[in-house]
Amino acid sequence: MSDDLEPLAPAQAVEMYLEAKQDDLTESTLKGQKYRLQAVVQWCDEEGIENLNELTGRDLYAYRVWRREGNGDGREAVKPVTLRGQLATVKAFLRFCGDIEAVPKDLHDKVPLPTLDVGADVSNSTLDPARVEEILDYLGRYEYASRNHIIVLLLWRTGCRTGGLRALDLRDVDLEGEHPAINGPAVHFVHRPEEGTPLKNKERGDRWNRIGAHVAQALQDYIDGPRVDVTDDYGRDPLLTTTHGRPTGSTIRDTLYRVTRPCWRGAACPHDREPKDCEATDMKKASQCPSSRSPHDVRSGRVTFYRQNDTPRQIVRDRLNASEDILDKHYDRRSERQRAEQRSKHLPDL
Repeated sequence: MSDDLEPLAPAQAVEMYLEAKQDDLTESTLKGQKYRLQAVVQWCDEEGIENLNELTGRDLYAYRVWRREGNGDGREAVKPVTLRGQLATVKAFLRFCGDIEAVPKDLHDKVPLPTLDVGADVSNSTLDPARVEEILDYLGRYEYASRNHIIVLLLWRTGCRTGGLRALDLRDVDLEGEHPAINGPAVHFVHRPEEGTPLKNKERGDRWNRIGAHVAQALQDYIDGPRVDVTDDYGRDPLLTTTHGRPTGSTIRDTLYRVTRPCWRGAACPHDREPKDCEATDMKKASQCPSSRSPHDVRSGRVTFYRQNDTPRQIVRDRLNASEDILDKHYDRRSERQRAEQRSKHLPDL
């Protein structure tokens, strides 16, 4: 242990790190990092490490094995891609600890990140555009202007993230197209972190997204009909509501898990399961269906749809508020054959 280090308990160091990152990270990102670093504190407790000055590279390797095997209260074994993400948080934490002289300055470089195969850190899950239209057709016929219908409709038509969708207020919806710069119905995504609705890219995520006339009409019918007229904890009027106020992110995710099950709309099960024996038919266990998809999958399906239709990359980037690199890596689900066929449309015969 270096004489230049200042003693610091693991739990106190985590608190200091999270406090320092409050201005740089969104609330959801901070929550995820807090969960990951709680595992570090738990491991230190088990190992009797009361002072971070004692940590060595060998300890970090031992922690990697401990976390990989799912040790600790409430923890499960994790796959390499998940483990890499969790250790990346530990690396950032130790870099901070080095800056405040709690660990050697270079200790973060000794965090043993797993090596992944190319593409192993990218989810292949998506929601095919044709399936989305089938789901929207069903919702439009049997649950028109319901909250479920509006959630899927806005996620698909705008390509927004879950956080952006739940952040919308009534004041953010221009159904008459009165905004002089928009020229048509639109929704306005606004970063309001002090009131519980931050956007992932903060102020850079502020934007207007145009919506079609039929989407605007469905929104109006939802507002005039089934929408529960309540305010949130900050006195705001959310667009989407529950009886308790603004819906949580998990409420939106659960909606997608439910409506993306084929059996939900009467389609045959592609997994050879009998609905009466399948646990995934339980609304609370819908995510267990192999066909169920998340809001992220809707977003990737939308990107794929835009790319299949040769929508300019900058337009897609601006509408979805994501860099082209991120869109290419995490959202574009076209097959290699589809990409080749599209390229051929723009190239002269050789």
